[in-house]
Amino acid sequence: MITKQLRNILLAAALLLPNISWSQDIPDPMNPPRLVNDFAGILGGEERDALESMLRGYHDSTSTQIYVVTVNDLSGYDISDYAFRLGEKWGVGQKSKNNGVVILIKPKVGNQKGQAFIATGYGMEAIIPDAVARRIVDNEMIPYFKTNSYYKGIVAGCKVIIDLAGGEYTADAYYKKESPIPGIILLIIFFGFIFLSGGRRSKLRSGSIGKNIPFWILLGSMGSGRRGGGFGGFSSGSGGFGGFSGGGGGSFGGGAAGGSW
Repeated sequence: MITKQLRNILLAAALLLPNISWSQDIPDPMNPPRLVNDFAGILGGEERDALESMLRGYHDSTSTQIYVVTVNDLSGYDISDYAFRLGEKWGVGQKSKNNGVVILIKPKVGNQKGQAFIATGYGMEAIIPDAVARRIVDNEMIPYFKTNSYYKGIVAGCKVIIDLAGGEYTADAYYKKESPIPGIILLIIFFGFIFLSGGRRSKLRSGSIGKNIPFWILLGSMGSGRRGGGFGGFSSGSGGFGGFSGGGGGSFGGGAAGGSW
């Protein structure tokens, strides 16, 4: 007959088994520690270094950790569960601030759909609520992922997160705003029509149309928006990243959202 004490031990062991299982399924972070862990190999070497430099510079100036993780297999987990477990296991963010973000990407392979998910520590939940995380994934990242432009999509998503955390605009303002690109395109078409219709007459009088070039360059720069794949003043890096010791133990389970393509 099983004693009460033995039964309690067996029950405790049974409860621990799921934790042991998932800890084995979730990979360990790359060594030496990096903010970009591209297990799926969807980024080129220069792209990884440029993204690492961008996120490392942001971490060094703010202590906020944005981890980008790519995997080919979710080991049977829902992507949200996988992202939270990974954030907990790796200790993403500072323990005292819970200011970690995990951007998890499973690329589209064969007939399997691609998935992307943003999970935040409790300290980032107010900055990036669920609805905003979903909008970042759907509007900033997936349009690029559909054309296999993973680097550009990741940079676009990271830039919005950095802008939100830095107070460039609020989550509510970002969620409500519409992209200015369609309006700018209409403006270009309008001025293009004027340019073409009046070009023949002005060309004979002035002998040159070069005076219009700065204006078109200006319009082109206005239309580039966030979707150009650039990220301001961050340098591309050279692959040598020192002084980063990985996650500090932040607690996950704050805001989260994702999408698929």
